[in-house]
Amino acid sequence: MTRTSAVSLIRSRSLSDVAEYAYAATAPAEARLIFLAGACPLDEHGDTVAVGDYAGQAAKVVENLRTALADAGASVEDVVSTRVLVASARQEDLVAAWQVVRDSFGDHDVPSTLMGVTVLGYADQLVEIEAVAAVLDAPTHREPAGPPSA
Repeated sequence: MTRTSAVSLIRSRSLSDVAEYAYAATAPAEARLIFLAGACPLDEHGDTVAVGDYAGQAAKVVENLRTALADAGASVEDVVSTRVLVASARQEDLVAAWQVVRDSFGDHDVPSTLMGVTVLGYADQLVEIEAVAAVLDAPTHREPAGPPSA
């Protein structure tokens, strides 16, 4: 399946440039939207990795997010927005996780929300990322139909 990214990042000239992400993103009406469940820091056996390590868990979460995107026919460059959840009340823990996420997106700095939460769903889980992506699937080439049979 051939696909083209549908995402356009919008950088506001009216808002502060201190944020390390675009303030908005769009995708055209004909885009196929992909809503990803929160990616978690779980290995192939379902065990939480990098216990106690915000950056380590963020790296595994991004790896798992990339896998889920690929399985849906998309990539990080197709992400429209993210929500990064960090189980901590300490800003430095949020920043540690955010830096890994931010670096993994490179120039595709999508709109994102970074939130400190009380607890996440798996034992020892510290980081989770939700994402929405959009792609334009190229129509498949079909041979023209012949004349109708009588």
